Amino acid sequence: MKAAYPASDQLSQLNGAQRALKIARHSPCAHCDGSCSALHPPPAVEVVLDHQVTNESSLGDLGQYGSDAEDDDSDLPYLQTCACGHEVRDHNADESELEPAEFARRTRVAIRLDEMLHAKQQPSSPASSVLSDPPQHPHKRRRISVSSLSDADDDEDEEEDRPLAARMAGKSSARPEKTSRPPASKRSGKSRSKTPPHHKAQTAPMSVAPPTEAEQAQMNGVGIGMNGHVNGVKVEDMMDQGQLARLAAGVTVDSGARASAGPPAKTEKIAVTEMRRGVIQITPVENDSQPRSVIILTGLKTLFQKQLPNMPREYIARLVLDSNSRGLAIIKRGYKVVGGICFRPFPHRGFAEIVFFATASADQEKGYGGMLMDHFKSHIKTAYPGMMYFLTYADNYAVGYFEKQGFSKDITLDRAVWAAYIKDYEGGTIMQCTMLDKVDYLDKPNILAQQQEAVMTKIRQMSKSHIVYPGLPQFQPGEPEGITVDPKDVPGLRESGWTLKMALDEVRPVPRNADTYYLERILKELQGHPQSWAFLAPVKAEEVPDYYDVITNPMDFKMMEHKLDTNQYPGIEAFVADAQLVFDNCKLYNPEHTIYHRNAIKVEKFLKDQLLDEVKREG
Repeated sequence: MKAAYPASDQLSQLNGAQRALKIARHSPCAHCDGSCSALHPPPAVEVVLDHQVTNESSLGDLGQYGSDAEDDDSDLPYLQTCACGHEVRDHNADESELEPAEFARRTRVAIRLDEMLHAKQQPSSPASSVLSDPPQHPHKRRRISVSSLSDADDDEDEEEDRPLAARMAGKSSARPEKTSRPPASKRSGKSRSKTPPHHKAQTAPMSVAPPTEAEQAQMNGVGIGMNGHVNGVKVEDMMDQGQLARLAAGVTVDSGARASAGPPAKTEKIAVTEMRRGVIQITPVENDSQPRSVIILTGLKTLFQKQLPNMPREYIARLVLDSNSRGLAIIKRGYKVVGGICFRPFPHRGFAEIVFFATASADQEKGYGGMLMDHFKSHIKTAYPGMMYFLTYADNYAVGYFEKQGFSKDITLDRAVWAAYIKDYEGGTIMQCTMLDKVDYLDKPNILAQQQEAVMTKIRQMSKSHIVYPGLPQFQPGEPEGITVDPKDVPGLRESGWTLKMALDEVRPVPRNADTYYLERILKELQGHPQSWAFLAPVKAEEVPDYYDVITNPMDFKMMEHKLDTNQYPGIEAFVADAQLVFDNCKLYNPEHTIYHRNAIKVEKFLKDQLLDEVKREG
């Protein structure tokens, strides 16, 4: 008895049943408790591919797969039952239980594994003798990841739906190929029609056991293509073990650094690799009414509206398309925008405001954000030589990112320079970045490597930490117990600068009040409040000359932090009294209509709410 197996590697040419069969071939049975590692035919079933070859193919002689050129297998049913007695859908291939994106991803993984099995098989080995035998269990049971591709599936085009090996095969020399069998619902039982040959990757027979990890590593290290020929692709395009792991996890494998046999080195980020290969590019853009600019700006607008759902869509469109705004976009495969930044430059004031900054959610793990910020800084230095400051209002989720990119909550730029030029966003944290004139931000890795080497060289000159001393003989095996050692006799201890006085004068930590840790948390939340920027540091007398004539007992969060660090607060009441003094001073000096007075009321209410919540938890 014969059963068919789909040979097509085109996702669009496989129906649901054929996709499920490919997935089941590489998935364990859900009902066999590990005894069935993958779908394999019963002993009485002979599996053949669902197409007939009349000329040379990359699979060689089809006789080795149990097929006969004189037989017409067009009406053969597809394999439905495993030798373990369970059906295809029981091997983690039930389309009704999987999301469409996950079902498609598993199919792509199965297609890739089919191609790997074909590359492993030698044409001269008689596979027909083992078609009825169940496959041997691999040393390590393989599992198909159930992780989702998130938004990546929505953005993939038809070319990305093809497995990597099929895309490689398209680049190599043309060879006669097989035609795919139509889906089961369209089979008529008559002789099949001839179709023009395609360039396709082919599939190994069902009887070949899945490769072990060592065999996979061997296959991955050799770029063997169809029929033993080497594919005409670059070395960096071949898949290594890391890329295979990303493939199984649902991540695209068209990027990433190739593993090397040398000493471990820092892996190149995917964004850098794609930039070097020309997959993406970063381009400045403004509303100059040119078609190219309008297309990119529209892509930026759409990206910001999707990634910043709390912002009004009309507001985003108005700012992005404003003639006073400028943009920097990451475009992929033409004009597809996958990241971007919208900013408003103020050359006459020496700073720029970052209005919007976002990357596509499917590409956020590739390092697009950091690379875009580096290019933005380099672009500003080139286009606006005198502009050395950036200001932005960051939401709570973006503060960490901006801090990594050199931004700080400490605003050193004179408020008179930027006040009334940028919009004050409710719920945002204003942050500042100051650029360094001598730094080439596109060459940061090289600069950091040179700095690290200089620091380590200096340390080696001043420190003896690299010297390894032998162990004390008193503690060697065979020595009697109860031996005491004079610290002065420990090798290397005196050379390190240690003295007995250091041990006698050891600094004892000051005991902390039980409420100190709670007060530290409260103060940190007060300092991080979006409206508390006016209370973070003492008021400067040169900026407000008459302030200390009105306020005779000043207080601010910085002074409170110092008192907290030095244990000057005996309890919560003293801390709250100082905080209340901050708000009272502000409301006393500033009229009610000012932003300072309004912010003092908001932060005071925030503190009272925090204290009330704590009382409820304790009580």
